[in-house]
Amino acid sequence: MTIVRPTVRPGAAQRLAALAEDALGGPLPVRLRAWDSSETGPENAPVVVVRSPRALRRLLWQPGELGLARAYVTGELDMEGDPALGLRAVWAAARDRGPYVRRPAFVGAARAFGDVLRLGAVGPRLPAPVSEARLRGGLHSKARDRAAISHHYDLSNDFYRLLLGETMAYSCGYWTGEEPEVGPADAQRAKLELICRKLGLVPGARLLDIGCGWGALTLYAAEEHHAQVTAVTLAREQAAYVRQQVRERGLEHRVEVVCQDYRDVTGSAYDAVATIEMGEHVGDVEYPAFAAALHRLVRPRGRVLVQQMSRGAVAPGGGAFIEAYIAPDMHMRPMGETVVLLEAAGLEVRSVESLREHYARTINAWHRTLEERWAEFVRLVGEETARVWRLYLIGGALAFEQRRMGVDQFLAVRPDPTGDSGLTKAETAGWYRHLDAR
Repeated sequence: MTIVRPTVRPGAAQRLAALAEDALGGPLPVRLRAWDSSETGPENAPVVVVRSPRALRRLLWQPGELGLARAYVTGELDMEGDPALGLRAVWAAARDRGPYVRRPAFVGAARAFGDVLRLGAVGPRLPAPVSEARLRGGLHSKARDRAAISHHYDLSNDFYRLLLGETMAYSCGYWTGEEPEVGPADAQRAKLELICRKLGLVPGARLLDIGCGWGALTLYAAEEHHAQVTAVTLAREQAAYVRQQVRERGLEHRVEVVCQDYRDVTGSAYDAVATIEMGEHVGDVEYPAFAAALHRLVRPRGRVLVQQMSRGAVAPGGGAFIEAYIAPDMHMRPMGETVVLLEAAGLEVRSVESLREHYARTINAWHRTLEERWAEFVRLVGEETARVWRLYLIGGALAFEQRRMGVDQFLAVRPDPTGDSGLTKAETAGWYRHLDAR
């Protein structure tokens, strides 16, 4: 007697896995769970949950990083447990597998279309999530730059206070040791002290802080080094916060806060100019003029410190997700290209220090805070925006760890007509001894 076995139809997870493995060129490094409760993939791997066919539709219309990000921030795609584990597994698979040669186009396309049809993912393009930036106007026009900065930095002072902690420093910290007691606030204070030392600040020195953020450097330089600081930001929320801190700390006689574009900054002969992780927002075409402004604003023998994110020579930099959700219009270049641009403006670069590993550690600390206080973040900005930040911090830490992105401190001087830089070897040797003694 012939036994007829029932045909076992694959569930949504199996069909999704086949599509994903075809795209990756190898087995999935994660386990998939689909909306119909079907599962497939390695038993002990991180679990990616596809809650709706809409997630696949987003990828059909926007293949790659941006489509995945849109599905994640809307909750159509999720990760069970620690989301960092799933993302790391996918990145490792893509990196280790190397170049992949696809099967003949007709065979692959026909099978893929059939699977997509059966999964119910065919349909019109879905609207982008509300948290995605929507900028208008000419690239790096003043109005567009103001909108780009507002999109990210005017989110909520309460949100950033919760994420960044007491220093409100939204930039790479400087970790002077591996001991557990060295926390994010200590790393930020060490970074601020190092900057002030490199700039040679003394009581009464005039410091221009371009892109001052929530005033971490401005307040530190005024309080600890008694500098006279002009703080410049485009973000209204930031300007309001710094002014409040200035009043509360009784620093009105030392700090002026200006809410304006760096291109509108007047004055000159500052003893020092600092711009901490603001140069990425200037744009490629505009950077020579930005460097020229730094040269114009500082006095002869004065110093300029630029802390700025970079990318590897063949790395894409921020990527589609970062540019759509976090830093619209951001431009990063390899470290050496920034040196060339600063020197072309008449500045002399005297020191370049990579802080790449420091940034991975800084971002991981912010991510721990986000996860530990998740419910508070959701109450402040909503589930979608909180998910944007989760993805941003996980992806950012990976980018620095894997050397796709870096961050560097450039110390430059404006030599006087005789070529004197005003910088001595004895002074530079003391920068780090002072930190070790803290």
